[in-house]
Amino acid sequence: MSSSANIGGMGRSIDRERLRRLHARELAAFADAHPRSRALHERARGSMLGGVPMPWMARWPGGFPVYAAGATGSRIVDVDGHAYVDLCLGDTGAMGGHSPAAMVEAVRAQVGRGTTMMLPTEDSVGAAENLAHRFGMRYWQFTLSATDANRAALRLARQITGRRPVIVHSYCYHGTVDETFAVRAPDGATRSREGNVGPAVDPATTTRAVEFNDVGQLAAALADDAVACVIAEPALTNMGIVLPEPGYHEALRSLTRRHGTLLIIDETHTFSAGHGGCTRAWGLEPDLLTIGKSIGGGVPCGALGMSAEVGRRIAAQEGVDYEDTGGVGGTLAGNALSAAAMRATLEGVLTEPAFERMIALAGDLRRSIAHTIETRRLPWNVVQLGCRVEYGFSPSPPRNGTTAKAAADRDLEAYLHLHLLNRGVLITPFHNMVLMSPSTTAADVAAHDRSFTAAVDELLGAD
Repeated sequence: MSSSANIGGMGRSIDRERLRRLHARELAAFADAHPRSRALHERARGSMLGGVPMPWMARWPGGFPVYAAGATGSRIVDVDGHAYVDLCLGDTGAMGGHSPAAMVEAVRAQVGRGTTMMLPTEDSVGAAENLAHRFGMRYWQFTLSATDANRAALRLARQITGRRPVIVHSYCYHGTVDETFAVRAPDGATRSREGNVGPAVDPATTTRAVEFNDVGQLAAALADDAVACVIAEPALTNMGIVLPEPGYHEALRSLTRRHGTLLIIDETHTFSAGHGGCTRAWGLEPDLLTIGKSIGGGVPCGALGMSAEVGRRIAAQEGVDYEDTGGVGGTLAGNALSAAAMRATLEGVLTEPAFERMIALAGDLRRSIAHTIETRRLPWNVVQLGCRVEYGFSPSPPRNGTTAKAAADRDLEAYLHLHLLNRGVLITPFHNMVLMSPSTTAADVAAHDRSFTAAVDELLGAD
């Protein structure tokens, strides 16, 4: 299910000074309530750059991150003893819930039998068969992340088409893949995305960036028959949710076929749409499909699916080293532990009945957020993609990545996120993503409703 609501437009503005004061209050409350996390962060500064294992962990609200002690289902407990309703779920990595029983049992058993042996296992066959059934891709290979799968997909597309350029959507997200950190400038040129760290080459030499939902730009970028592939999320997800307009995916598939360009669909985040992601829900027909994070229940993994025709074209290549130094795969890719986790998660956790329940809960959440926005006359919007919901700070849902980026409000996000966190509700730190898992309950949704509404009312000065 995908849905959006245009509920803004009546135009209550935010008092920025009040926002600043409220945020300062929440920062002080957070610091007082998390002495052990603060102490660990100070200690971590001596051994980890920025005091965190990876830079994005510094984006959590509060001035320092919460340090986790453990997590089960839809709950996280931190080292200070606080329990949180987790609606971030590892930014979809734990969409199946934390430590789901089926995955835990499979992983425990596999650890005792060996974790990585450079040999296939029966679990890898089961996982591939399950993915083939869900997404309709004939052949599968496994990686350690969706980023790895996307890198491999781009290499394969360039190899079998004999072409070099690729097309992406401005402000898409496909992991840390060099070619995808490109955006379309106002003059139509492709440029490196702001903040891109040490690109190997200028992305304008590898990539053509177009705006999501713009068929004219897509057609123009494909017109010279020189593009190897388009890599696309079915809906943009890293700047809030940007849904496709009617007919866009049909045009994308028709144009790529007309120009001999392969279509890669990245379902890593849009798997939230249901049992077979947007590919199944919307009847998409990619040549290659990538996915990661959630399919392993939290164990590092990724997967690359290929149509029968792409498999045939790969097999027909001569003098290509797919097995060793060709740049595809890695020593730990497809390891036994990841295969066991994927098979158990796909067969026993993220099932069709689970998705039906998760999507229904997300619908309840979307409606409650829409009610708060409407009754407070805020120029905001809320969008749902399956079991994933996001709210944004523009009257209407953005139609492309550039308008979504322009609508972001870091100060407002920081306040809302920290207000929720201080009241035991965790959402993703990068934007306003709220996600359901099989373990999420109606009470969890209600906890978000109370905290979100309270945060909004305080911001507006309501009694």
